[in-house]
Amino acid sequence: MLPGDIICNQVSKRFGETEAVAAISLTLAAGRTTALVGPSGCGKSTLLRMIAGLEEASEGTIRIGQETPRALAKRGALSMAFQDPSLLPWRSVRGNIALGAKLARKPVQGVEELITLVGLDGFGGHRPAELSGGMRQRAAIARALVSKPEVLLLDEPFAAVDAITRARLNAELPALWHNTTTVLVTHAVIEAVLLADRVVVLSQRPARVIADIEVVLDGPRNEAMTRTTAFKNLCDEVLTALEDAA
Repeated sequence: MLPGDIICNQVSKRFGETEAVAAISLTLAAGRTTALVGPSGCGKSTLLRMIAGLEEASEGTIRIGQETPRALAKRGALSMAFQDPSLLPWRSVRGNIALGAKLARKPVQGVEELITLVGLDGFGGHRPAELSGGMRQRAAIARALVSKPEVLLLDEPFAAVDAITRARLNAELPALWHNTTTVLVTHAVIEAVLLADRVVVLSQRPARVIADIEVVLDGPRNEAMTRTTAFKNLCDEVLTALEDAA
């Protein structure tokens, strides 16, 4: 077992009488990107929050290597970008991004490079109230990346971003989490296949694994790749599994 493997063993989650996740067992390999897809409200984000240590499993266990998610987060090795950017309103973009490194007790490095990468040049000194929703989301993604975590969890990170910027981020950000154990929740099948090494399809609530698809593609992951037959076939495989999940 590699140090960053995420091991979910018979993990279930209930909220009162509602079962959100039902006895999921998965091993997510260290250094690879796994996408979780499924119908809206199926429990994808709940599973991600359990992997982050933000929710306790009702049954089963989650370990990242030999550690609990909370232990990993405590030593600054786990980072998460939420659907809600949750930026501190009194801090600038630059200050919010730097906070990701400070909370992880790591040197504050690469902030300006990340500002440029996520397309926020000229806005480093602005506060969240002065930004659009998509710009706030881009700042939140940069904040999650600045600490160079061992485990990166992304919950619909590009949902509020315009299509052109989304395509740019899809092309450029993966290089920053190369060799990082990454879990991405997304509704976008093309995005899942483009960014991930593996796509796990979950059923309607309560979430169960109904398909586990390895993404094997030759060549660089870029816009041109999305037009190949191999890429389209993988997207069709994921879509078919999603139809079965509905």
